[in-house]
Formats: sequence, structure tokens, C-alpha cells
Amino acid sequence: MLTVSIVTYHTPVDELETCLASLTSRCISQIYIVDNGSEDKLRRWAGQHDRVVYIAADNPGFGAGHNLAIRRALDAGADYHLVLNSDVYFDPAVVDNIYSFMEANPGVGMLQPRITNPDGTMQYTCRRLPTPLDVFGRRFLPKFLIRRRNDRYLLKHLDFSVPHNIPYHQGSFMFIRTSALRQAGLFDERFFMYPEDIDLTRRIHRHYKTLYYPGVSIVHAHRAASYHNLRMTVIHAVNLARYFCKWGWFYDPERRRFNSAIR
Repeated sequence: MLTVSIVTYHTPVDELETCLASLTSRCISQIYIVDNGSEDKLRRWAGQHDRVVYIAADNPGFGAGHNLAIRRALDAGADYHLVLNSDVYFDPAVVDNIYSFMEANPGVGMLQPRITNPDGTMQYTCRRLPTPLDVFGRRFLPKFLIRRRNDRYLLKHLDFSVPHNIPYHQGSFMFIRTSALRQAGLFDERFFMYPEDIDLTRRIHRHYKTLYYPGVSIVHAHRAASYHNLRMTVIHAVNLARYFCKWGWFYDPERRRFNSAIR
């Protein structure tokens, strides 16, 4: 049994329609639309679709919104849960492929497929656990100064035609074994937006493989809002600071151990 959650905030209905067209697999029992904008038009739209459950939320954040759905999924006895962005789309057979792979590989707690831009170029969404220089330098320093370090952070040297056990999966598509969530916990709701995916992946990585899986590919029409909006930039920076206060700014032995194991 597989459930899916999509967190929205004034999300265009046509974007959701495109995403929903990817979720026709019979493996999926329920699709939760967590509306952080609490819009009547979205409530009406959700009511027109089978298997879609609408949850109104008072914008508690990205991870907290998904947690509203994940708790319902756990209560319903789901075996797997897919955390999905609304701006993602793919062939419906992708879900069946991943479901079969997870069934055959119980040591994998979370999986992320190959993710591309709409033009087919690769998005490097599986990464090392970041240091402060990785994330703040990537955003605020000139590219020529940080290029080599940024390539290392994004693991561009890896052969992405084969699977890799990676401790950080970006949150646009996270196919998670619910037993891993029960062991590691849900999204940390102290993070309003952005580093909650790093935090969750590394907690699951302690107990299971968190796998990059090139057997299937999806498209992410990534908007990168924090690069174009000052308010979102501030939110990103504040929540990254919270992340480093939790795990360690410069002394984080687990980060060193997990990153050193990447081959």
C-alpha cells in the first residue's frame, strides 16, 4: 500500500493536474493534497478526483504540511509514502517500477530516482551533507570561487548510471518506507522550509540505505523560488542556520562519516 502527499500554497490547478496524471498506478491507495493556502477552489478541485483527500492547513511549513498526511498514512497502515512536489511529472509506470524495487530491497529506506529538468538535463538532487560553506557559499559567493567545491557538494564526479547510497535527497520526490519513518521520525517541524529534507534523509540514512536509483527518471520543473525572491532567501537562510544549530556548524562527525563513505 502506497500513499502520496503533495503540499500546495496557491499552486495553479493545471500544475496539479499534470502531476496527478502521473499518479494513476494501482499501487497508490490515497493522494493527500495538503493545502497550506486553504483555498476553496482547490478544495473543489480535489473533490472531483478519486483517491484524492484534501487537507486544509494554516501554512505550518513544508515538512509540517507533509507530516499531516504522513500521520494519516501511518494510521492507515501504508507500507510506503511518497513525498512529492506539485511541479514534478513522470510516466505512471515509474511508481510501479520503484514499488517493485523497494519490495525486493528491504534494506532501502528511501529512494530518489534520476531527476531531470524539462529540457532533459540532470538535476543534481542527491548530495553530500552540507557544510556552512557549501550552502552559504553556493548562494552568496561568486561562482568562480566556489565552482570546484560546489561540484564536489553536488557529487558531479559520480557515475549516475549506477545506484549510490547518498545521505541527502532533495525533497521534490522522496519514496519512503514507512518502517523507516517510524524508526527515524517524521519531518522536523522546526524547519519551516528547505533543510527539512536534509534532516530527514540523514536520520533515515542511519538505519537504512537512502538510495539514488537510476532505473527510472522523472521531471522536476524546479522554480528555485529562494533564488528570485528576497523573502524566500531570508527564510532559506534562517532555516539553514537552524539546521546547523541542530547538527553542528563546524563539528559534525556524522556528516564527516556519511560523506566519507560516498564512493
